Amino acid sequence: MSKQKIILLGKKLGMTQVYDNAGRLIPVTVVQAGPCPVTQVRTTENDGYQAVQIAFKAQKPERLTKPALKHLEKAGVEAHAYLTEFRTIEGFQSGDVLTVGRFAKGDLVDVIGTTKGRGFQGVMKRWGFHGGPASHGSMFHRRGGSYGCRQEPGEIRKNRKMPGHMGCESRTVQNLEVIDVLEAENLILIKGSFPGFKGGLVYVRSAKKA
Repeated sequence: MSKQKIILLGKKLGMTQVYDNAGRLIPVTVVQAGPCPVTQVRTTENDGYQAVQIAFKAQKPERLTKPALKHLEKAGVEAHAYLTEFRTIEGFQSGDVLTVGRFAKGDLVDVIGTTKGRGFQGVMKRWGFHGGPASHGSMFHRRGGSYGCRQEPGEIRKNRKMPGHMGCESRTVQNLEVIDVLEAENLILIKGSFPGFKGGLVYVRSAKKA
């Protein structure tokens, strides 16, 4: 089986649990990854860098822009919703299809997902502040306290933890173990959890720091 460093695009289906041969219960996240056809192989001569471009999730042609549809037609690939690239190019050519069969039980992978959006939140939920006294009359229950806007420093400095938008950020969880690969269903079972909502887009890549 190929041990090339690759990325697969997939959809997070949710969590479940399985038993190993010793009867131990293992929590796993199920990802429907691929199939991802190769749409372009970028080279230093033509593009200034080396990479492999892949597509994921079949889409109706009328939902794509004309340049995107033309690009996929040139590669001989049907309309797809997502495109991404990874830097390994040896052994790939346009038209190849990458599947979960590229991974094997016991492999380590990194998973990149987008955290759930929480809207506008205060400092207690967003940053884990303890808050002020809970008794009546304190008038300081869930506030963030002084933000330093008087004579010194006279401004709110960067990276100050304050209320604001929470979630919808890209996060990477590294060195997760592949528990099982169901190639016929394009499913990969990964030990543990990682950010993202059910049905959300995730990137499963060969572990960089394994």
